[in-house]
Amino acid sequence: MRILLSFILVIVAAAPVAAQSAPKRYEAALAREKQVRASDPSPAAIRAVIAQYQAIVRRYPRSGYSDNALWNAAGLHFLALQRHGNDADRREAIRLLEQLRRSYPSGTLAKQVPARVREIKGWTPTRRASAATAKPAGARTTTPAEPEATPTPDAPKARFALVDVTRSALPAGERLTITLDGEPQYVQERLADPDRLFFDFRDTAADSEKMPDLQRLAGGVVRDMRLGTHPERTTRLVLELEPNTRHTVFALQNPYRLVVDLERSADAPPPPAISAAVPPASSPMPAAAPVAPAVNSNGSFSLSRQLGLGVARIVIDPGHGGHDPGASANRVVEKELVLDIALRLEKLLLAQPGIEVVMTRRDDTFIPLEERTAIANREAADLFLSIHANVARNKAASGVETYFLNFSTSPEAEAVAARENAGTGMAMHALPDIVRKIALNNKIDESRDLARVVQASLIRRLRNHNALAKDRGVKQAPFVVLIGAEMPSVLAEIAFLTNRDEATLLRRPAYRQQVAHSLYEAVLKYRESLKKVTAVASSIETR
Repeated sequence: MRILLSFILVIVAAAPVAAQSAPKRYEAALAREKQVRASDPSPAAIRAVIAQYQAIVRRYPRSGYSDNALWNAAGLHFLALQRHGNDADRREAIRLLEQLRRSYPSGTLAKQVPARVREIKGWTPTRRASAATAKPAGARTTTPAEPEATPTPDAPKARFALVDVTRSALPAGERLTITLDGEPQYVQERLADPDRLFFDFRDTAADSEKMPDLQRLAGGVVRDMRLGTHPERTTRLVLELEPNTRHTVFALQNPYRLVVDLERSADAPPPPAISAAVPPASSPMPAAAPVAPAVNSNGSFSLSRQLGLGVARIVIDPGHGGHDPGASANRVVEKELVLDIALRLEKLLLAQPGIEVVMTRRDDTFIPLEERTAIANREAADLFLSIHANVARNKAASGVETYFLNFSTSPEAEAVAARENAGTGMAMHALPDIVRKIALNNKIDESRDLARVVQASLIRRLRNHNALAKDRGVKQAPFVVLIGAEMPSVLAEIAFLTNRDEATLLRRPAYRQQVAHSLYEAVLKYRESLKKVTAVASSIETR
């Protein structure tokens, strides 16, 4: 009873923030906006949708959808200005954009506000735009079809360039690597009849001198590839696929690339030979003999180990972000610290053959807690590692602790869960479903073992550089960011920002690198415990 009561208190602490219905309300407003833009809307019809967006902002000011709602509402005022010429719409559009910039200064849309304001201020009736050319640029805006469109003749030059697309072989499909000269906003969507996946890269143009012939790259599960230009300097890359093809997408840096892995269905035709000019996805692995995995820490074999499952794709989750800074003390801000460590960890892992990395965020962007786990599930990840930093009223508190998902068993764990869950979008009515998900967590054995490996690795390496690196142990708590994960998942609290000496260390890049290296070694060790292999040297007998 005490455990259940503790968990209820965690949810109560989170209840005042954005409710779960914010995404649904946003999608409803977005769907209505698309209907309005597809018609010849009256001012009343446009303002009705604006009111829907503004209601989201008023009711859910901390939701990750509110900045998008403001952006789209401003875009609708701009549409009304273009359609009906009422200068009051110009003023309202600018006012909403300025509200977005003030309220969500760290979001990606805030950076676009100055250019958008200049565009709205400079519009005159001689440059009337159609509804098709005034679509909102919000990160969550989706496109239901592939309309034919061309940019306006006087459109400014795109900020980014699409410079290359390559295709390489995978064991059960193909990999397409899309290279750009920067990191633009983009939207991806899968459509049917015919089955196709497309990417809309905003403020991007294709580099005609560098881009290959996409028709020649098509083959296997990719029936066709083509490029198109769309309003607001948007380049669309369309991949027409064989039916039932499974796809996953992840990003790589330096240079920025989107990697699209396509897995063919059982009855798909075999892929054609790939030109030698296209590099293979990875070098052939040496012949290896499987070795049974180690037992779990409880002395038995989990179902994952009985089935011989391994680890290839890892989701790294830097805590907090955007308007949620996390903890802050002694000139260290949690959201900045953990992002820096996460990017260092990503670089280390990507150098390891056979490992792919997906980041829940790679800049100062707010991602709802529930969405972080959803990203891992959508990307079919094998591990989920959330990185955080601790605080305490006792300024002498120091050290490392690692959590896995379960009900809290100590007041300290309850307090940490209450603090880290403060940004959730869930309300009290979700409690029964949450309790059920925690109670039925089928990855608890592997998550506990992963937490122990992470904790041991952090202590082993950091103690050489930090005398305060106290081993606070492996703990359990109902972290929302771990609920619903379909893979082993843990949350690591790497230090205490409220401890002046630890904070001083955390300000040093060299110490952050040690933290990243500790997490890197933990991932490799856990991976090895699941599925060990012993290389077998080939030999030729002479007779």
